[in-house]
Order: sequence, then structure tokens, then C-alpha cells
Amino acid sequence: MKLVEIKDLKKSFNGVPVLRNISLTVEEGQTVSVIGPSGGGKSTLLRCATMLEKVDGGSIAYDGKYMVKTDEDGNAVYAPKAELKGICSTFGLVFQNFNLFPHFSVLQNLTDAPIHVLKMPKEEAEAQALELLDKMGLKNRADAYPGELSGGQQQRVSIARALALRPKVLFFDEPTSALDPELTGEILKVIKQLAAEKMTMVIITHEMAFARDVSDHVIFMDGGIIVEEGDPKDVIENPQNARTKEFLSRVQSTI
Repeated sequence: MKLVEIKDLKKSFNGVPVLRNISLTVEEGQTVSVIGPSGGGKSTLLRCATMLEKVDGGSIAYDGKYMVKTDEDGNAVYAPKAELKGICSTFGLVFQNFNLFPHFSVLQNLTDAPIHVLKMPKEEAEAQALELLDKMGLKNRADAYPGELSGGQQQRVSIARALALRPKVLFFDEPTSALDPELTGEILKVIKQLAAEKMTMVIITHEMAFARDVSDHVIFMDGGIIVEEGDPKDVIENPQNARTKEFLSRVQSTI
């Protein structure tokens, strides 16, 4: 089943095209990694898909419901506010730099949105939070504050917080970019576990070996277009496009 469907997505900043007719689908239970050079449009694609940026044209649908689509006049029209709220509950987002509330304990970071957004009873929200923290190996840090945690621990809390809202698909924006190599392994292990559990995920990453090993599908973006996509081993180990080959030759130390 197509959980995410993006067609002919366009986005410009100050008249400069950043996304040029991007189309992709993500099936339920699939892990899709998006790779490519900085400035290629990866993060803009993710920001458009998660309502952090408004698109100029094209369509985005979650679970068959349109978040935005282009009308007959060529304008990008978003779903009505009430409908949009339900559609946006379909996805979660894990940021590069954690974005935890520093004045909230770890437990509060995980329970605040379920209580206030999902209207979940406090006891249920706390039980769910402790279960998620246990899954992340952080149950004993429930009462700690973000500033008392390592970067890897903060990112694991960030993943647990996203999961606490029970999304159908989880987006990751370079989840290891703010971490040193030792802590990077902690996060990749967690994401691999989620992939094994068939959590639907879209991951922007510079970790080529990870993208190859964890993904069901890999997309290489550059210049605001999808240059090449397909089976991870085909794209990363045997790319067909000259630009893909050039990019991977520069980062092959990470493969």
C-alpha cells in the first residue's frame, strides 16, 4: 500500500528552483534513504513533505489523502485546516539537532504531545513513554533533562518522542550529522531495529553503508531532481548515472 505519494513537486526560493518535478512513493513498511550532495534538495524535500515549507506545485498524499495538490490554475492548494491536522498526524519527524524542550525532563518531552495533541490520559502517556525509553535503552534516564544527556542519548530521546505520537511514517533529517562517529553507531542501531520492525521511514543520510544495508529503496538527488533510484546495492555499489558515480567515488570511504 502506498503510504506516501509525491508527484511533480516543485519548490523555489527567491525564484531559484530547488525542487524540480520530484515524484516518489513510499510503501507501507518500507525504508527509503535519500542520499546526495549538500544543496541537492534533500532537506527541502523533507521540509515540504512535513509542512515545514509550503510547496509551489505538485501533490503530496498520505495514506491516500491529499495534504496538498495543484488545482486547474496551477496553484498548490492545501487541504482544509481540520483535515490537514489529521493528515499531519500520519507522519513524525526526527531533526538533526534533537529539538528537545530543555526545561522538560525526558519523560515530559515524551508525554507532552500525546497528552495535549492526542488527548491521551497522563497514566497511559507515561506508560507508553517508559516503554519507548526502555526500547531506546534509556528508561533509567526518564527524570533527567536533555542537558544532562550525551548527543546520542538526546537523539534517541528525540526518536522516542516522535514515536510517542504513533505516526505511520517517520522522517529523519540526517539524524547522525550532529554526532561524533562513536555516538553515530547508537542511532544507526536504533533505526536498523525500527526497519526490522517494518516501521515506514524516509531517511536523509550521508552514511552510505547504512543506506545500503538498511534501506529497501535508495534515491540519489542532485540539483533538485532525482538523478537515480532503485535497489540500494544497485545504486550504491553499481550506479549507472555518471553524476551518481562521481558522488559515490568521493564518499566511498564511508561504504
